[in-house]
Formats: sequence, structure tokens, C-alpha cells
Amino acid sequence: MLAESGVNRLGFPLRLDVHREDLSEDEAAVVIGRLGLGPRAWLITYLDEPPAIAALCRRLGCTGVQLHGDIGERQVSDLRTLHPELQVIKSLIVRDDNLGELETRVSALAPYVDGFITDTFDPATGASGATGKTHAWTVSRALVELSPLPVILAGGLTPENVAPAIRTVRPAGVDVHTGVEGPDGRKDPDRVRAFVAEAGNAFNALASDGG
Repeated sequence: MLAESGVNRLGFPLRLDVHREDLSEDEAAVVIGRLGLGPRAWLITYLDEPPAIAALCRRLGCTGVQLHGDIGERQVSDLRTLHPELQVIKSLIVRDDNLGELETRVSALAPYVDGFITDTFDPATGASGATGKTHAWTVSRALVELSPLPVILAGGLTPENVAPAIRTVRPAGVDVHTGVEGPDGRKDPDRVRAFVAEAGNAFNALASDGG
């Protein structure tokens, strides 16, 4: 359903620190293999050990990984050595007044990754991502302007707010999880299609404005 709705990449959250996994690793591997997702399948994980990350990506058949754990330059460099063809995106978790810290992280990690994704920290749960909460979009906008690499925006995005978020931040892409779920916690096809349409229109408008 997600692929048919126009979603460019599908994330599979596994080995998480706070949230419960929706699929087991075996189930995720079956889905990726049977649908032939190839480069559209990305692992989302809090793992920070390069051998474990590389092994899980190969097991799943993912060609990209979104790293949310506390991982440094040396570890990402080692991951590149272990899995040279793997695309790597590193999360930048926005908290209150931590722009300076995030700017330092961008400068340090930019030589080792393919891009960044901003997301929201929830102090109530300790979760860094998949919180359903937005953060100050001005922080993400500042990171977009600073970063030499593409920056994806995540954090509390919905069909209702994704267009103004794109206009404000001007990211390379947007990421959604809880914002397109129904009351049962499953992805709602109507909300997925609405999100893709709103995001597509907003990005097209940016392109026509030269943004």
C-alpha cells in the first residue's frame, strides 16, 4: 500500500531503544524480499556497533540505514569499510536550545554519511524519534542551511502540517510515521495518500520558486 501510494522509501524500525518493534527481523526480511523493495527499503535502528549494523542490513536486504543511536565518526567510518555500498543517514535529535551541538555534529559527521534527518526528542518518554511531536522548525531550517549534505525533516509530520513544514524548512525530503496512522495504530491508506499529495505539491511549489 505504501509503495503504491507513492512513498519513495520505506523504513523498517528494528533494534530500538524505547519503542516496540512492529515487525520481527524475519518478517521484515520476508516483506522486503517478496516485494522486491531493493533500494526503497531502509533499516531504521539504534544500533551503534558497525558489524551488527552491516550484518542486519545484509540480512534484511536493505541498501540504506538511518542511524538514531549514539554513534561517532570512527564508527560510521568503520561501517563504510564493512559495507561500502550502504547509504547512511544520521539523525539529528532536536531538543530545547541544542542547535549549537547539532551544528557541531553536522560538521563532524558530514565526511562519513550521505545525509541527515532531524527528529524530535520527547522528554516524557526519552524517545528520540517516532514521538508524534514536532520541534522548532527554525532549528531544522538552520541545519538545512548549514549542512553540505541533504537534510530530511521528521517529527510530528501529518497530512495537515507537512506543506507548511516544507515551506519553512525547505528540506530534501520528509519522513512520516505516526502522523499517517489510524486509531488502531496501523497506517491509514487515506492519510498516507493525503500526506504524499500534500508533500508532493509543496516540493513542486518550492522547485517552481527555485527553492
